[in-house]
Amino acid sequence: MEKIPSFTIDHNRLQRGIFLSRQDRTSSGDTVSTFDIRMTLPNREPALSPQALHAMEHLAATYLRNDREWKDRIIYWGPMGCCTGNYLLLSGDFCSEEVLPLMRRTMQFVAEFEGKIPGATPRDCGNYSYMDLPAARAAARRYLTEVLDAPTPDNLVYPH
Repeated sequence: MEKIPSFTIDHNRLQRGIFLSRQDRTSSGDTVSTFDIRMTLPNREPALSPQALHAMEHLAATYLRNDREWKDRIIYWGPMGCCTGNYLLLSGDFCSEEVLPLMRRTMQFVAEFEGKIPGATPRDCGNYSYMDLPAARAAARRYLTEVLDAPTPDNLVYPH
């Protein structure tokens, strides 16, 4: 079986950042851009807890689907199985630099969020109590200040 492209990235060299992972064309000719929102250094620092990622998923997805500029382009936001970040899927042809302002706003929203997490009720979520808001806020704040506020090419382009 052929290895999929995302498994060919050298995760031992991968930095935190926003990476255009792939672009696909739908049968109707539309472009879908998939971004790797890498929040921790793979294999070199602790992954995010599933509870923090779950809280972040609810907050970021809610924020993104309400963003005035981008809401009609948001297809999906969700955690990576390895717990080192999230995936963002957008309708359209975009590069990492173009989504940087959106990710800054999203992480600022998560970092500053107070109150009840949207959709965190038994009626709205299949595992509503499996969330850690303080850890989600801390992870978003760290990613924002250490990566998104002053990105380098290593934070925006996959290593070769």
